Amino acid sequence: MSMHDVPTVAPNCGDCPIRHRAVCARCESDELARLDAIKYYRSFEAGQTVIWAGDRMDFVASVVTGVATLTQTLEDGRTQMVGLLLPSDFVGRPGRTNAPYNVTATTDLLMCCFRKKPFEELLSRTPHIAQRLLEMTLDELDAAREWMLLLGRKTAREKIASLLAIVARRDASLNLRAPSGRMVFDLALTREAMADYLGLTLETVSRQMSALKRDGVIELEGKRHVIVPDYDLLLDEAGDDSDGGFLV
Repeated sequence: MSMHDVPTVAPNCGDCPIRHRAVCARCESDELARLDAIKYYRSFEAGQTVIWAGDRMDFVASVVTGVATLTQTLEDGRTQMVGLLLPSDFVGRPGRTNAPYNVTATTDLLMCCFRKKPFEELLSRTPHIAQRLLEMTLDELDAAREWMLLLGRKTAREKIASLLAIVARRDASLNLRAPSGRMVFDLALTREAMADYLGLTLETVSRQMSALKRDGVIELEGKRHVIVPDYDLLLDEAGDDSDGGFLV
């Protein structure tokens, strides 16, 4: 299943495609039953707003299928994309009443939602959920630091390659594969959204995507279907400057 294939019927916990990565990944059967008692599914069409920044948020959720963006709007109307929500990512923050960012469905989106108050109460009684949520929060912190490096120090070509590598790695993880060799995935973001997210112009994104294709780093089928013939080569293209290191 690709990252934005949305099933027509909400999956049960045993068949859930994100079960091994989501906030419930370590739950025992009795803990899953408690979560099941407070969960419900919500679906959104591509382009639909899930919640606006500042609105009261009475639920938390995991992205089951699809992709969403986190954006923040400045007082003068300028909008900045500050994050991507991919399958298994957690939306919302226990203990916070209002949403800090706009959440918008980039593709058709299915979310497994939990009523916030019961979820907060469950956290205090269920260490497996609390521990997994902490792990996911720390992973998100690491990703934010890597993104600071990408935005602040990388060339346009490296930024594009890094984003493709991140999406390829997540797609492999969702399908229980190691990120290596030939990889195939669908890129849910438009070129305009990529430009906004990476701090580049639309022209630069298009030019760099064409250059990566010309150099054999990627192959493109249509606008969204991406083939990476050699994942290691893509990582080389995502390499940092002389300060060293790779975004992996």
